[in-house]
Amino acid sequence: MRVLHFYKTYFPDSVGGVEQVIRQMCVGTGRLGVTNQVLSLSRDADLAPFAFEGHEVHRAPLNFEVASNAVSIQSIGMLARMARAADVVHYHFPWPFMDLAHFMARVDKPTVVTYHSDIVRQKALLRLYQPLKHRFLADVDTIVATSPNYLASSAVLDRYRDKTRVITFGLDKESYPEPDQARLEAWRARVGPKFFLFVGVLRYYKGLHILLDAVAGTGYPVVIVGAGPIEDELKAHAQRLGLKNVMFVGAVDDLDKAALLKLSYAAAFPSHLRSEAFGISLLEGAMYGKPMISSEIGTGTTYINVHGETGLVVPPSDHEALRAAMKTLWDNPEMAAAMGRRAEERYWRLFTSAQMAQSYADLYEELVARRSAVKLSATPRLG
Repeated sequence: MRVLHFYKTYFPDSVGGVEQVIRQMCVGTGRLGVTNQVLSLSRDADLAPFAFEGHEVHRAPLNFEVASNAVSIQSIGMLARMARAADVVHYHFPWPFMDLAHFMARVDKPTVVTYHSDIVRQKALLRLYQPLKHRFLADVDTIVATSPNYLASSAVLDRYRDKTRVITFGLDKESYPEPDQARLEAWRARVGPKFFLFVGVLRYYKGLHILLDAVAGTGYPVVIVGAGPIEDELKAHAQRLGLKNVMFVGAVDDLDKAALLKLSYAAAFPSHLRSEAFGISLLEGAMYGKPMISSEIGTGTTYINVHGETGLVVPPSDHEALRAAMKTLWDNPEMAAAMGRRAEERYWRLFTSAQMAQSYADLYEELVARRSAVKLSATPRLG
């Protein structure tokens, strides 16, 4: 089984939630006999294909971007050529240029779309994009929603419910490195013995301005891991608030991230818009047995974090409710620890990479078998 993944960014150019999901899909299904290739875009001068954790990564030159929509004319030909050699083409939505490339490359293979998120921000451009979006979603064979919550709350997915199924994301804890004691002690000396942790790309929908407002006037230490387009804006906001209890540590490598996840007291994940369709960093907190705080935005965040069981869920954009939730966890360490244990139990029950990989491998086999059956039925019979 040969599968081609197509998305605008991937390792090593970008390290975010979607990239981590594709990585886990490729590694997990690779163990089940699937041969994976990833086609993405890059500004790197060296675009030679390379092997990465058992799969191949191919990159086309990124020509330009319009409203976060990356465009590469060269990728269309690459998609056409690579799709011909694949058994299944696996798209990752949203990326409007991808929809156009699908038709221009005349992809004629079984297709699946992992629907990572509705498009929330670019409302004016969305109206122009709607016809292409619906033509693309109508054309692909299967759409995968990443949680039952998102399937239930997305008006777009409701339109394609007959071809949509749910496969939740999963992580492989064994793929996360184990930090040594020296690294743990170095971070403990730097960040202190008890802190809330946020990990993620610093984007507008992550709600970090709400987190900063929530800890203003409190002593709750917060460590923010990640870089991104609004980093300077957030640091300026923290400075205006006079926050001495918030530490921006920037992007870190996998060992340092694992160290901070192990050391943290709880995960703070204040994403307030539906662009946060799942929350891979939130799931990492659950995987490490941490109680979580998240917002109710009708997406997978509340499928990962069940209020009162694995953590606390607050209304979006409500810094006072977020502050109250942080106080509850901070002041009740036994309750917080019990929530963390239940969060890890939920991870092992629902969110492992092995479960996700098996579900996708089964879907690939189903799509290929379905296409073969259609071709067989269309073949004229002699006699």
